Amino acid sequence: MVVLLIFVALAIFVLPNLWAKWVLKRHRRGRDDYPGSGAELAEHLLRRLGLEGVKVERTESGDHYDPEARCVRLSAEHYDGRSLTAVTVAAHEVGHAIQHHQGYAPLLARSRMIGVAQKAEKLGAILMMAAPFLFLLTRLPGGLAMVIAIAVISFGTATLVHLITLPVEFDASFNRALPLLKEYVPPYDMPGARHVLTACAFTYVAASLASVLNLGRWLVILRR
Repeated sequence: MVVLLIFVALAIFVLPNLWAKWVLKRHRRGRDDYPGSGAELAEHLLRRLGLEGVKVERTESGDHYDPEARCVRLSAEHYDGRSLTAVTVAAHEVGHAIQHHQGYAPLLARSRMIGVAQKAEKLGAILMMAAPFLFLLTRLPGGLAMVIAIAVISFGTATLVHLITLPVEFDASFNRALPLLKEYVPPYDMPGARHVLTACAFTYVAASLASVLNLGRWLVILRR
């Protein structure tokens, strides 16, 4: 049973990421028939949609949209690349800019919570490790329970952010980016675009499951 659980956990954590990397690599080949790079498509879409003030920048921190800076950030290979992967990823990040412009509630909620969750998760880990020592120091009957409750809430906050991320990413991919890509990508490339968007979404599903399992693992430890 233990071996089976380990195998399932590895499958959940590893396989979606491996599959996503394989799909992205498969469609990374440069295309001479594409009129522009990922950055150029992103800039064109932002102008066309009237999203004034949103910039497109090259980044070393991975593809993302920054709501505070109002900036679509693309890795070098997607910023400069003329490939199906590059333009699909660019359209996805523009999808987040559209969400922000339209006040999409899950995106706004995630943006508010993500900074708090990162700090809470670190605090939770510290409290979990320090709980027995804190209990010995305080000598209060409810001291350990209080520390544990705070730690569980901290991990729970991080898990909630991961779960909120899922509808944000799926909406950006399939409700925002996909309809835009249909106007710019040849019909025979659309199945590949869907594969890229699906692969990216699966990485977020895996991250959410990992967060839920991590919270569950701590709860099981505490019950002992």
